[in-house]
Amino acid sequence: MVSAIIVAAGRGSRMGAKINKVFLKLLDKEVLAHTVLAFEKNESISQIVIVTGKNDIDRVSKIVSDNGIKKCTDIVPGGETRQESVYNGLLCAKGGTVLIHDGARALISQTEIDNVIADCANYGAAAVGVPCKDTLKAVDDNGFIAGTVDRDKTYRIQTPQAFLTDMILSAHKKAAEEGLSLTDDCALLERYGVKIKVTGGSYENIKITTPEDMETAKNILKNRE
Repeated sequence: MVSAIIVAAGRGSRMGAKINKVFLKLLDKEVLAHTVLAFEKNESISQIVIVTGKNDIDRVSKIVSDNGIKKCTDIVPGGETRQESVYNGLLCAKGGTVLIHDGARALISQTEIDNVIADCANYGAAAVGVPCKDTLKAVDDNGFIAGTVDRDKTYRIQTPQAFLTDMILSAHKKAAEEGLSLTDDCALLERYGVKIKVTGGSYENIKITTPEDMETAKNILKNRE
């Protein structure tokens, strides 16, 4: 059984909207609806858990109902940080494997979901990512270039990130005990020496953060249609 945790508890301040960006309309439906429906349609996913702001639970419930989403078993409030929000979702996961995905990545494809699940089955942990296109530079404390990073070995990590549920839950508990707060779930497992396979992704799997991202997402969806 594979569970999917959709993390949608952010405030989305960079969008400049008065509501969480995942509730903005992207063509015919909310950003969050597009995201959750991708996992609803995937045959490998048995359970969906949505983590959102405590004041947005009713709004999310309506989105789930309006879009005929049947796999969503839990809608839970997030924490003060993304790490706490993911942990709240993990406590509801029933599958032996769990996918953790940003609610604002509404353009995730079925192929990417399938491939990260397969890599997790083979390696125990996997994350969707794409090679960096730009030349990357290390910068010193004074803002001067200190060196060039090998672009061939640098990836932009996206979501979903897939893990054996017991392993990622244990890492979250250990991090909480140690007072650690890291930027993503891969960073947690890296901290404890776990190797994570990079699953080839798509540059279309953007995280919708700014008004410009909304326009890009609309164009991608129109092209897919």
